[in-house]
Amino acid sequence: MAKAKTKANKKKPQSATDNIWQKKQKKLGFLVRMNHKSMIMIPLAIFIIAALLLTVHFPTLGIDLQGGVVVTAYGVNANPDDLAKYVSREIGTQVRVESFSGISQKGVRIYAPVGTDPTTIIKIMRVKYPNAEYTHSEVQPTFGKIAQQQGIKAIIFAFLGMAVVVFLFFRNPVSSSAIVFSALSDMTIALALMSVFGIQLTTATIAALLMLIGYTVDSNILLTTRLLKRKEDTVEDAYLSAVSTGFTMSTTTLGALVVLLLVSTSQVIDSIAVVLIFGLLADFMNTWIFNAGVLRWYILRKDAGRVKK
Repeated sequence: MAKAKTKANKKKPQSATDNIWQKKQKKLGFLVRMNHKSMIMIPLAIFIIAALLLTVHFPTLGIDLQGGVVVTAYGVNANPDDLAKYVSREIGTQVRVESFSGISQKGVRIYAPVGTDPTTIIKIMRVKYPNAEYTHSEVQPTFGKIAQQQGIKAIIFAFLGMAVVVFLFFRNPVSSSAIVFSALSDMTIALALMSVFGIQLTTATIAALLMLIGYTVDSNILLTTRLLKRKEDTVEDAYLSAVSTGFTMSTTTLGALVVLLLVSTSQVIDSIAVVLIFGLLADFMNTWIFNAGVLRWYILRKDAGRVKK
C-alpha cells in the first residue's frame, strides 16, 4: 500500500513540449494581461496618426505611375546625392539618382521629370564618365495615369473580394469587421512609413500592398478561428496558442524578407521587401493586439449575456 501511494504521489515528468509552452506563456504573458480596451485604443490611435500623415504627405509616385525619364549609366560608381546635385545643376531640373549593383556590373539610375531630354543628361554624364555605357527609357504621362488607375482598381477589388470572403466564412459582423479593419490599417501604416522613409509608390510597391492583404487575412483568420471555436478551457489559453503559432509564422516571413533586403541588388526587390516588412510589423500590432482586443471584448460580452439569461 505504501508503495502504491508513493507511485500515486509522483508527478509526471514534464515533456520538452510542455517546457517550451511554459516559456512561451511567460514571454507572451504581457499580451494576456493587457486590458482589452487598451488593446483596441492604442492601434486605433496609431491608425489615425498614419491616416493623418497620408493626408499631409502621400508617398511620391514613381515614374511608372506619373511618367518621366530614366537614364541608366553602367560602370559608374558615384555617390547618388552628389551626382544628383551635379546633374540637377547642369540641366536646371531636379533629378533623383539611385545606385545599383549586379553580379557583374554596377551603376546608377537617374530619374528626371516628364519633358526632360535624356540625351542632354547623357551628354552631361559623359563629361565625368566617358567610359560608361548609357541607356534611357521614357514613360509618357498618359501611360502613367493608366497604370495609376489599374493599380487603384486592383487594390479596391482585392480588398472587397477579401472582405466578402471573410464575411461569408465567419458570418459574424464583429470578427469580420475587425479582420477587414486590420487589413486596412496594415496598408495605411505601410503607406505612411513609405512616406516617412521616402519610398516611392510604384507598380512594384502596389503589388507588395496587395500581398499584405493575404498576409493580414492569414494571421487574423488563425486568431479568430482559435478564439471563436476554441478547444482550450479559457480564452487566454486559446489566445496564447494562436499567438505562439502566429508569431512563428510571421517572424519566419519577416526573417526571410530581411535576408532578401540584405542580399538583393535590385531596387524593385528592395522596395517590395521594405513595404512587406512595414506591413508585417503593423500586422503584429493589428492582429495580436487590436483584433485580439476586439475578440476578447466580444467573447466577454457574449458570455456575460448568457449568464444573465
